[in-house]
Amino acid sequence: MNRARLYVIFQICGWSVYTLFQIVYSYDSSGSITTRRLIFFIIEGFLCLGVTHIFRNLIKKWKWLSAPIHKLVPGIFIAVFAMALAVYFLKIPVNVLLGRLFNPQTAFDIQQILAQSIVYSIVFFLWTVCYFTYHYFDQYNKSLKYEASMIEIELNNLKSQLNPHFIFNALNSIRALVDENPRKSKQAINQLSNILRKSLASDKQGLTNFDDEMKIVKDYLGLESIRFEERLKTEFDIHPDSQRFLVPPLMIQTLVENGIKHGISRLTPGGIIQVKTHVEGDKLRIQIRNSGHMVNGAKRGKSGLGIKNTVQRLKLLYGDEATFKIANENDNFVLTELVIPQNTSHESTNRR
Repeated sequence: MNRARLYVIFQICGWSVYTLFQIVYSYDSSGSITTRRLIFFIIEGFLCLGVTHIFRNLIKKWKWLSAPIHKLVPGIFIAVFAMALAVYFLKIPVNVLLGRLFNPQTAFDIQQILAQSIVYSIVFFLWTVCYFTYHYFDQYNKSLKYEASMIEIELNNLKSQLNPHFIFNALNSIRALVDENPRKSKQAINQLSNILRKSLASDKQGLTNFDDEMKIVKDYLGLESIRFEERLKTEFDIHPDSQRFLVPPLMIQTLVENGIKHGISRLTPGGIIQVKTHVEGDKLRIQIRNSGHMVNGAKRGKSGLGIKNTVQRLKLLYGDEATFKIANENDNFVLTELVIPQNTSHESTNRR
């Protein structure tokens, strides 16, 4: 339903309820109600509807919906009292037309005008609060949807950068095997096929199951172990509760790849890649250790695209709820540590 139609429905229903309340209250107070008084209450309801509709058009014309609060509040109080006065004086000719007794001294008495205008002001103030509250939440929801769309676009851009980067390295591993060991190259192609199938499926969601991510990691390490042979050793120490967590697709694989590319591949004897997880309440701590050493806070050679993308993706998905760090654990090992929460506000948005 569009906003214009929704506004009309709320206006008609709201002022109909107000009119009905006036009729019921009058009948309850006097025990009866005349036809003239009934018509008067109906006309009064239409007057209130018309005045608020004009006010709504003025709000749009004056751009009050985007005005700062310190300028908006005085204007609203003035407008509300002006509407109350307008309805009060518009009732006078209505009374005359309906043939009801008209006393100019009573009708134009200052106390009478103020008393009834205050009552109308309260009604119109409630209408104004409802109107501005609706538009506030409407704008808030729009901004959330816009932010979610921007996050999704940026995440897709980051993943589109990571996938070719990963495929390039995997194909290099297979190319080295084609002539030397066809059987192993066939196995490597199957592993790459599994990785691509899972990564394509994961592109449809912002987060993926931890177990599915670990399958990609193991397939990737299987490919790399063919290339490095005895130079690459792998160890896994996975906490059993890790499977209840969701993680960003290809993120752990990217960090493992980073450890091999900037650490183990530069060491003549090779080294070890260890993936270890801890579950601490609603937090999953992922630790990736690789043989190697960082010099002045950076790995030997240029830092990979994967690290920068990892930091950006964590910020987009989790805000300040996730942490990431990479540093020398000692002279022989680099520790990459990632801590992510179990539940996030972006989870439902990104898994559409």
